[in-house]
Amino acid sequence: MIVVCGDVTHFGSVQQAKKLLSSLLAIQSSVLFVPGNCDPPALAEEKIETIESIHGKCRQIGNINFFGVGGSSPSPFDTPFELTETEIANILEQGYNSCQANHRTILISHSPPKDTKVDVTSAGEHAGSFSVREFIEKANLNLVLCGHIHEATGIDRINDTIIVNPGPARHGKCALIDFGESINVRLESL
Repeated sequence: MIVVCGDVTHFGSVQQAKKLLSSLLAIQSSVLFVPGNCDPPALAEEKIETIESIHGKCRQIGNINFFGVGGSSPSPFDTPFELTETEIANILEQGYNSCQANHRTILISHSPPKDTKVDVTSAGEHAGSFSVREFIEKANLNLVLCGHIHEATGIDRINDTIIVNPGPARHGKCALIDFGESINVRLESL
């Protein structure tokens, strides 16, 4: 499957995002996404053929729950899809609470958790979400896939939860993840 962690467009329209996401169907029929802060907020409610936004929702594929939150906390750039930390926390709860118990659970979040290797800007500041971090600390998650901080490609952990920011796809960055008995992550540049 393909997972897109937001910023599908760079201040583009819903139609542009739908066109780009639809092109992924030529590679894989199972695609999940959350919109980023540079995407229009209306993208959170879109379903494009078999591609679906999981912003505030949970989707079960096999024995794995995928739930998500798009957008980001307020930034100095006044981007189109910004949420308060309280709104982020509420969306996380809503999505997580709709997941089935006793399954592996993966969060797809545009914003990385605060104070990790994957939220450091080029200026050296941690620009992740407090709410995402707090949620990871209290929930039993196996994996978090995130984006937002384009220069913070990497893998980190919060307790037993693996945190992955693959970096921007437009630069050929991605993560390959194998869900065997354990979760194995490999960062790639295509």
